[in-house]
Amino acid sequence: MTNYQDDFAASRLPDTTLQPDFLFDAPEFKLPENLNCSYDLLDKHIVAGKGQAIALRTFEHTWTYQTLFKKANLIANVLIHELGLVPGNRVVIRSANNPMFVACWFGIIKAGGIVVATMPLLRAKELNTIVEKAEVSHILCDERLQDEVNALENNFVKQVITFDGLEKKESSLEKLMARQPDTFTNFLSKASDVAIIGFTSGTTGNPKMTAHYHRDLVLVCKAYPGTSLQPVPGDIFTGSPPIGFTFGLGGLVLFPLYYGASSFLIEAPGPENLLRAIAMHKITICFTAPTAWRILSSLIENYDISSLRKCVSAGEALPPKVFEDWFRATGLKILDGIGATELLHIFISSNDNNVKAGALGKPVHGYQAMIIDEQGKEVGDGEPGKLAVKGITGCRYLSDERQKEYVKAGWNITGDICKKDEEGYFWFVARNDDMIISSGYNIGAPEVESVLIMHKDIAECAVVGIPDEHRGAIVCAYIVLKDKSKSSPDFAKEIQDWFKKEAAPYKYPRKIIFMDSLPKNVSGKIARFALNKMQGQVQ
Repeated sequence: MTNYQDDFAASRLPDTTLQPDFLFDAPEFKLPENLNCSYDLLDKHIVAGKGQAIALRTFEHTWTYQTLFKKANLIANVLIHELGLVPGNRVVIRSANNPMFVACWFGIIKAGGIVVATMPLLRAKELNTIVEKAEVSHILCDERLQDEVNALENNFVKQVITFDGLEKKESSLEKLMARQPDTFTNFLSKASDVAIIGFTSGTTGNPKMTAHYHRDLVLVCKAYPGTSLQPVPGDIFTGSPPIGFTFGLGGLVLFPLYYGASSFLIEAPGPENLLRAIAMHKITICFTAPTAWRILSSLIENYDISSLRKCVSAGEALPPKVFEDWFRATGLKILDGIGATELLHIFISSNDNNVKAGALGKPVHGYQAMIIDEQGKEVGDGEPGKLAVKGITGCRYLSDERQKEYVKAGWNITGDICKKDEEGYFWFVARNDDMIISSGYNIGAPEVESVLIMHKDIAECAVVGIPDEHRGAIVCAYIVLKDKSKSSPDFAKEIQDWFKKEAAPYKYPRKIIFMDSLPKNVSGKIARFALNKMQGQVQ
């Protein structure tokens, strides 16, 4: 059952027999039947008289909770009274990370819409796929990103409204907001009504629509942050992931606001901008990817980052060398973790008291995990296998047969190959499709990368398997050198010989290709699919 008038999402949810088991036994995970998550994330601070506390910051602007609350109410009124939004309609947000993005997000939720947040780098073809699959009725778009929206070709979008993410002038949305009151009664959604649809990273081809309920957005705030971050109202969060990516949504919106803290949003979050924000605005918690942590380590001597107390990494494997370099330079431990769009956020991680360099950590509060074989049976300690997870959130693909592949016997099968040690720590080995079987050996691409990145001349690398007539597959390393003039067959041989001394020789890259840069996808991860297409060749 749904309280939405438009039952698009509710009617496309997988049957309950195909959904994972959920773990709601703990008292803190029991929520009321009717719930609009904007109350728990935003409105409760106004009710508590904390409206003047800072909620959002940028290099140019500061918004209090009261400012965000009123702008969200204005946008909700615009959606209902000006744009004809029907509860349950899907609304795309197209913007970089800025306060107006967050206000739009809350405005949609308050009005009973379903948020479809997108990455600013997506082009018209990718956006069109999202619009058509989710049957999007409205788009709220930063006017600087309007060109790709104008190029869309579909019959679903009824309204495209622009706003000014720089907050320097009035665009269409701001003009409509000026005609509305800044009070709004939140739509009475069920806790089990879909609040957001997150598209999996593969936005080319056939991406999957992952549905998350209002309750999910509250529950994750009670899980990972409490396990790893212990946020307090004085904390200031920042990071590089787009809010359109669930890693960014949690780290930059859900977690800071739930705990009454603030978020520093950066539209162009390169390493120097991150460090500048940390130094100037005394950031305490930072979310970014391993690639960025590696670069930050080389730049921090020019910045005062003494305010930083928590460093979070996710999205791809964190090489031990990156952890060690950062710890040596700062005395801070990077908290690695693993999450998935399907489960909304991080479900295995550590805290400062139980970090093992190179390990993902242990299941966070609200989750269970185990390593299984192809038959679904749990394997022994130290033995690699498929990661299976269940907890307070789980996979719900809308209208997608791949639900049966992701959920087995009540467990979410994440597509990660991991192992667990005798102390209960989980260790990442590879994604299912990153396992290279060469002459009978199982070789995880990330473990080869973690060795290569230790070489003093290597700035960045990515490893894939390429077909080989004799071995089935061989390890191929795409390498970016710090000094690109060193690229040569002789230097490739030197790296191979060095690798054999540092790790098991059977894992060494039999083919090395030097690159000027590595392809990245819209969420900042190395685009392995692009490298796989190269089949060991430079295009």
